[in-house]
This record gives sequence, C-alpha cells and structure tokens, in this order.
Amino acid sequence: MKNLILLIVLFISTLNAFCQGNTKPVLLSIDGSAPMADEPLQNTQGGDLTLNQAKRENGLIVIFSCNSCPFVVGTPDFPGWEKQYNALYDQALKYNVGLVLVNSNEGKRNGADSFDEMKKRANEQNYSMPYLLDKNSKMADLFSAKTTPHIYYFNKEMRLVYMGSIDNIADSKRKKEIPYLSMAMQAQANGKKCKPNKTAPVGCSIKRIKKD
Repeated sequence: MKNLILLIVLFISTLNAFCQGNTKPVLLSIDGSAPMADEPLQNTQGGDLTLNQAKRENGLIVIFSCNSCPFVVGTPDFPGWEKQYNALYDQALKYNVGLVLVNSNEGKRNGADSFDEMKKRANEQNYSMPYLLDKNSKMADLFSAKTTPHIYYFNKEMRLVYMGSIDNIADSKRKKEIPYLSMAMQAQANGKKCKPNKTAPVGCSIKRIKKD
C-alpha cells in the first residue's frame, strides 16, 4: 500500500513538472490585465517607476518605442511617430490617463538603445513622459509586443481596451487619416468601448536576444 501511494505521488510530481515546463505564456488580449504592473523599471527621468505608479485615475497607455527605428524617429519620407508623443501625452493627461514609453530593444542595449542613449534621446526630443528600460525584453514578451511603436491602452482597472497602432499614416493606400489612439481615448472618456479596439502594429521588430 505504501509503495502504491509513493508511486502515485511520484507520478503526480512528474506530471506537474512536465506541465510547468511546457506552459506557454498567456498572450495579452483585450480585457486582459496589464502584466508586470508592479515591476520597477529604470526611468530616464531618474530612479525606477512601475506601471501602477505611472497610471493615473483613468488608466495608462504603454508605448513600446526605441531610439533608432525609422517608424519612430522618422525619415525624409515619413515623419516618424515620435513627433506625436508629447501631444499624445498631453491628450492623455487631459483625460487623466498616464502614458509611458518602454524600450525593450535588448539586442541593441550596448549600442543605439543603451540607457545612456535613451536619456540622450529623451533630452534631445524633450520627452514629457517617462521613458523606461525593459531589461531582457521581459515586459515586451509578456505583452506580446512586436514592434516599435506598439501601443497598449489600459483603463482605470488596468484592463486592456486598445492595442495596435497610433494611427494609419504609414498606410500608403489610406483614404483618410484615422487617429486610432486618440479615438480610443475619446471613447473611453465618453464611457464607450474603443472601436476599433485592435489594429495591426506597424514598425520595426523589437530587437530581442536569443533566450535559452
């Protein structure tokens, strides 16, 4: 009887270990909770900051960004979304929503996306908002963030209400400009759902390092 119980215990332990080893992270989707909301991230404005600390009464917008992607910084043919950051921050504050930038380009951490370069970029561009370093792309992985920029907008309960692009200006076939993020903020301020609540992110891939 004792041997049978021992075998059962060993079987359950082995099964649990197998399941844990093969568990994949849950992908963040609309109405999902913000991952790593209490994880301190190094802030170019000084010290560390968590998402919950950056959140304001009506929520938080997280923008995955970087220092070098043409979709962020611009080219002769494309203005770059970075030029909208301060205006979006001001709009977010108007609705009592926080906004932060997060740099997850761990693959460029010894070059263009080092913390020193982040501070330099923030100063040169007069960023109004916190600019946070995501070590080892941990937050980007849990958010399933793909590009710079990639937008995640959370409501007052820190539940995701919009994800995707800032607008559609990168679409050469667009018939008119659609300010997705601004529309989402307006909808939330009026107690309505974001429509659309999800758009395709457009930008450079986040530069992760290979993990074991």
